[in-house]
Amino acid sequence: MSEFFIQDKQLSKVTRTIVKDEAGKSLFLLVGRWGTKGDALSLYAMDGRLVASIKQISFTFGSRFEIYQDFKRVGTLQKIFNWPGDFYYIQQLHWTVQGDIYNHRYSIHHFNHRIMKMDKATLLTGDYYVLDVTDDENAPLCICIAAVMDYWLYNRRKDNNRDFTWHFMPN
Repeated sequence: MSEFFIQDKQLSKVTRTIVKDEAGKSLFLLVGRWGTKGDALSLYAMDGRLVASIKQISFTFGSRFEIYQDFKRVGTLQKIFNWPGDFYYIQQLHWTVQGDIYNHRYSIHHFNHRIMKMDKATLLTGDYYVLDVTDDENAPLCICIAAVMDYWLYNRRKDNNRDFTWHFMPN
């Protein structure tokens, strides 16, 4: 079980997104863009290896996203319903995402087994999303799913044609 930290509001900003461990060590870099069908985010290990990606495939009847791990499609994420609370489902993996999406407090489950828990934390260096992942092997997929949840949350009322681009810039 490991914790992964992403600075608050970095998943939906036009910037690169660094994912760190509890010691502050950079583990992953998330880059790409959202906004139109076919857009994708790619998650790289810090050695430059692509470990996961998520591709927007539909705007019709709600957005859908294909999730890839090691260049293989492993699931399709879609919103099932939003009353009384949001409920998302990842086909093929049989994972559900449910909880308080609006406040970044939700979980991913495979039936009764928790895959990830999302929460927020305030550290000396700022506010962070904390992804508590049960099995480190699932971390790349969980990070990609968290990016989609953030996208849906912050872009519910915005123009669907708006460009959400992540740029890699040196520190």
